[in-house]
Amino acid sequence: MAENGRYREFRLGLADDSQDADGVSVLDYRQAQKAAQEWWRSELRREAGHDTRTGPLTVADAIVDYLKVLERRGGKSVYHARRVAEVHVLPTLGAVQVSKLTAKRIEDWHYGLAEKPPLARSKLGKRPNYRKVDKSSDGIRRRRATANRVMTVLKAALNHAWKAGHVASDDAWRRVRPFKAVETARVRYLSEAECTRLINACEPAFRNLVQGALLTGCRYSELARLRSADFNTDAGVITIGESKAGKPRHVVLTDEGRRFFGALITGKLADDPIFTRADGGVWGKSHQLRPMLDSCRHAKIKPVVSFHVLRHTYGSILAMRAVPMGVIAEQLGHSDTRMTEKHYAHLAPSYVADTIRASFPTLGFEVDTTVSTLEPKKRNA
Repeated sequence: MAENGRYREFRLGLADDSQDADGVSVLDYRQAQKAAQEWWRSELRREAGHDTRTGPLTVADAIVDYLKVLERRGGKSVYHARRVAEVHVLPTLGAVQVSKLTAKRIEDWHYGLAEKPPLARSKLGKRPNYRKVDKSSDGIRRRRATANRVMTVLKAALNHAWKAGHVASDDAWRRVRPFKAVETARVRYLSEAECTRLINACEPAFRNLVQGALLTGCRYSELARLRSADFNTDAGVITIGESKAGKPRHVVLTDEGRRFFGALITGKLADDPIFTRADGGVWGKSHQLRPMLDSCRHAKIKPVVSFHVLRHTYGSILAMRAVPMGVIAEQLGHSDTRMTEKHYAHLAPSYVADTIRASFPTLGFEVDTTVSTLEPKKRNA
């Protein structure tokens, strides 16, 4: 029905009452029914803001529609989903009609992802590079975990197409199961001694950035975007205006954190960045990689860790001090506690751990404290 209250009419073709149907301009009952269904699906797509394409829906079409929805929601996962689709989904399944997708075809594609060697960095426009395949059990686990995450993007796009009425059934991909027991959380975090060594090994400008991460649990990109106005001195709160989840959050600071950020913004205007490089410039994408690598080597942190481990260190410290998972999730900007529990719940004090330690007897084993552990020798190349 149109906005003026009247019904809109759309001509599909002529009935085959006086002449034979040709499937184009003259339609029999079944042809008219099919044409009406296609027209209705096209109208639904148009009203939903999708492309009113003609012809069968392909996996590539479903991906395009799904990415548009993500962009409208404003989530930070759009770039990740687009890259996953471009690298892993579209080259193999992009031209396949969604209505002709079978569970076996998706399963074969899924298993193929787990068997492919991991991608290495390559220059823009150049052929992709691949790392050597790690055939250990942990290497297999990591590749299967990656395959599961890629399949999540494909399923999300196909489910969106199904819910929008563009596909008759979701049975094909609903029957494909991810690999089991491959998402075991192995969170690397720094001890207090390692934190101290790392901070002492950093050059001054990068040291501020590292300390900011350890005091807030913020991501590198969030710290790099912080402005002086984002620190509320009265409340002792940092406002993250743009986060990965696409919504702002407020990070509560300790007294040490308040003093730290207060010193950094002294003499700065409201729009000045809180963290700057040694040359006064802002921290850009990947600028933290080299300083982090050098600082870890000087601090003798082995193996070297990425900047993101500082975020894990913050969450781990809170968990080991019995801070509720909901509070940690709020500080880190997780949408719910599932991700928080996956990474940090095993570190939290628990009834089971307390009961075992209180109830299990001391067996009286003597430990020889005079023996030192030697590091394994490196093999000559």
